[in-house]
Parts: sequence; C-alpha cells; structure tokens
Amino acid sequence: MTDFMTEYDAYCAKHGTPERIDLMLCDLNAVLRGKWLPSSEVSKLVKGQVRIPLSTYAPNIFGFEIPETGLGIVAGDPDGTLHPIAGTLKPVPWAEGNVAQVLVEMHEMDGPVSFLSPRQILANTLDRFKAKGLHPVAACELEFYVLTKRANVSDAPSPPDRTPDAQNYDLEVLSRSETLLRAIQNASHTLGLPIDVMIAEFGPGQFEINFHHTDDVLSAADTAVLFRRVVRGVAEQHGMEATFMAKPYADHPGNGMHLHASVLDDAARNIFDAGGKVSPILKHAVTGVLDTMRDFQAVFAPHMNSYRRFFKGGFAPCAPDWGLDNRNAGIRLPEISGPGARLEHRICGADINPYLAFAAILAGMLKGIEDGIEPPLPLDDPNAEAAQGLTTDWAQSVENFATSDFAADVFGREYRDIYTVLRRDEIAQLTAEIHPIEYKTYLSRL
Repeated sequence: MTDFMTEYDAYCAKHGTPERIDLMLCDLNAVLRGKWLPSSEVSKLVKGQVRIPLSTYAPNIFGFEIPETGLGIVAGDPDGTLHPIAGTLKPVPWAEGNVAQVLVEMHEMDGPVSFLSPRQILANTLDRFKAKGLHPVAACELEFYVLTKRANVSDAPSPPDRTPDAQNYDLEVLSRSETLLRAIQNASHTLGLPIDVMIAEFGPGQFEINFHHTDDVLSAADTAVLFRRVVRGVAEQHGMEATFMAKPYADHPGNGMHLHASVLDDAARNIFDAGGKVSPILKHAVTGVLDTMRDFQAVFAPHMNSYRRFFKGGFAPCAPDWGLDNRNAGIRLPEISGPGARLEHRICGADINPYLAFAAILAGMLKGIEDGIEPPLPLDDPNAEAAQGLTTDWAQSVENFATSDFAADVFGREYRDIYTVLRRDEIAQLTAEIHPIEYKTYLSRL
C-alpha cells in the first residue's frame, strides 16, 4: 500500500496535512459508513490495521443489523480491514478545517475484498466483459431536489423561496440558485468529479447533473456515490437540504438516475456503431437489458418510495420497452452511429446503489450480446405492442429478485439472499406503521 502513501504525500504537499481523514465505506443501501482517522494514524491504514465489522456492508436502511442475514452479532460480528481505493483521496471542501476523505473497501482478515462489497460486484461484472475482449463505457445523469431546511426529519419537504412549480430548463432558476450551484460545481471540481452539464429540472428546486463518459466504470460509479455526498454536504453548508430520494413530492416528478452505456472492443472501437442504422449487437444488448429488467427492479427501485415513480404520465418510464431517442421508453437509444452509439437505461431512481445498478444493467447487456436475440419492436414502430408494465408492488419486485437465477449469477447467491432479507425487513417495518393519512381518513368517521 505504499502507493497510497505516495498519494497521501502529494495531497499534503498540495493541501497541507489534514486534521483527519474520513474513511468512507459504501454499504448495500449506498449509505457511506466508516471512521474518522486522525492524520497522525495514517500508517495504520497503510498497514491494514484499521478494522471495522464486516456487517457494516449490510445493515438495513435504518442502520440496524438483521440476524436473518447471518451477519453481525449472530456470527460474532467479525472484523475486516479497511483499504483505501486509489485515486479517491480528496479534500472535503464543506468541512470545517483541513479534512480529507477517501473511499475504502473492506477485506476479509488477511484475505480478498469481501463478497459483501457492492463495488466488488461491479468489478466482477466488468471482469466478465474483459474476458471477452470487451470494455464498457458509461456515464450517468443524477437528479436531486434542493429543499428548505426542515426543523424535523419527519417534516414534509418544501422548495426554496421563489421557486416555480415547473422549472423546466429555466435559466433564471439557475441564476437565482447560482451561489449554491456554483459551490456544488467547485466542490465537484476539487474532488475531480467529471461533471458536465447542469440544468434546472422540471420539479420545484429540482436539478440534474450530467457526467462525462468514461471507460473506467468503477470510477463512474464512485463519482455517483461521491456526488451525492457533495450535494448534501454543500447544501447543509448553505443552510439548505438536498435529497436524492426517488419521489419526495407526490405531485411533482421524481428523481431518476439514467445510465448511458456503450461497449468497446480491444481495438477501442464502439461495437454498437453500425454506420447509421441500429446495429444487430446493439439490439441484442437492448434485449438483454429488457429481459432482465424485472429480475433487477428491486435494485433499480430499492425502497418503498421508489415505486411512486412508476405510473403513466409520471415523467419516468415504467415498462421494459425501448425506442429511438424516445424518452417515454425504458431503454432509449440517443445515438446509433459513431463513437456515441449507446443505450440509455432510464428506469432507476436516484436512490439506487450505483455499483449494484451499474452491475445489473451491464450484466443484462452482456447477456443480450451473448444470447443474440432480437428485441420486440420499438415504441417508434406503429406495429409495436405495448409491453407489460413493471410492477408497482414493492414486495413483488423483491420476490422476483429473490427467485432470480440471473441475479444470483451476477451478485452471487449469498449476496442476493442477504439483499432480499434486508428488503423484506424494510417492507415489514414500513408497512406495519400506520400512516397519518389513515388517521385523517378513518379515525373520526368509523
């Protein structure tokens, strides 16, 4: 791990010696967990002496261990060792003082990266491409809402003052929000995040960021994880809140995550480029993603709130269908020729775990390429038959995932089962609670 010390020394030369380093581990729910490490103890990280329970990878959304996973105290809650991810040591611009942060992975004691690592699951999927002489290229788009600071975590959200109900690319909205947005951009540049265009999205206080495409797909997923931390941290610094919750407002569009993906061969040629027509191999990739979309809906829509995005006319695709430059489709083909030939997966909410979502999408693409099956007719074709919509039943999507052999193949059977246990627990806890609207509707009338 001497390479990390080189990286650390370069950081200190540029930014000064940090007071502490935030060690950040991405769990199953894409919540960042970890430790504050005093910079005086950086040698411990280098030597693999910083430990944390392996179960930290897989608590439920509330932060608790679930015995049915077979992790945590029921298994003695064994430790793993934290190891820094190269290239992720960066400043924390919104923190007080000189604070650094670094993404880490957890290894089994004296062993490999734990199978519980979402990042490693994506790495395994990329290895499958590499074994066939193929190399994915990816870029994502993330939507988020900026909110007025709330007094209590249970309070409903409200947009900033002077925010129109329909922003819809409104440049004046960007100008009024310039102080905050510029701070987000500056922090992103400080962290080396490859941000591209930023727009005012449709909903009040809603924005979207696009990232540059890259053939380092692990880095692209890292970027999505880190950007969410940037936005929330900067918003807090400015007396605001920000959320990537899938559907914070019932009557406004939800937050989505769109993944643009193409595939290069060993000669760096885009295998989806067929010179002006939809290539057979791109069609095959589309088929693979469509055919596996139900298997992975519990990954693309992981939480109760996620399913509020799935309704007709709700600004979010809700069926396994495809089209040419058609934003109503679950899979859109923005370009079909040249180096930009690619598909856009439009199903995910912004509340996903990027590593797991990227792995699921890419694995579907590879399956389609391998199987070589034609997709159904695109939405643009007048003879196309409407695809059966994705389920709006959270529990059903989890059971589809739980019984999916393909999900077990991509994620590993044990990880699939742990993911299922945690989602079933989340369902049980959230559906057992009586919602205030039930009191409002029934208590005084019945």
